[in-house]
Amino acid sequence: MPYQIVLNIIIAVMWMFLSETYNFTTFVVGYLIGILMLFMLQRFIPDTFYMKRVFSVIKLILLFVRELLLSNIEIVKLAYKPKFNIQPGIFILPIELKSNWEITLLANLISLTPGTLSLDVSEDYSKIYIHAMDIPDVEESINDIKDIFEKTIMEVTR
Repeated sequence: MPYQIVLNIIIAVMWMFLSETYNFTTFVVGYLIGILMLFMLQRFIPDTFYMKRVFSVIKLILLFVRELLLSNIEIVKLAYKPKFNIQPGIFILPIELKSNWEITLLANLISLTPGTLSLDVSEDYSKIYIHAMDIPDVEESINDIKDIFEKTIMEVTR
């Protein structure tokens, strides 16, 4: 991926030299031309096309913002109920993530979402212990986290 970004910047600079216009607009046009060239020649470049990861990062950010808003709404609903009827609990989330960076990112996204908190990671890095403010169904919560966050983190890092 870094190789492709450097190559794209070199193409953009070469475009500026060829057009003999040295401003930001010409650089952006050259950068877009470089993206198009790298996309068309991606079978000759050993790594996957780097814009796929860029779109995956944007997707992860948007998913987190959506989950942040939805969980805030749920917390407000729980706080303003006349009868405080919640089921707090701690559950174990089995994870498929391997690197420390991926596990840390997932644990932080879980902790930043209101109503949940990452407590600990197991010794073999295969499970995360999570406390939830209201957890009526453990399996549904596990599937939600795996489908929303874990799958998208794997798209970004792999």
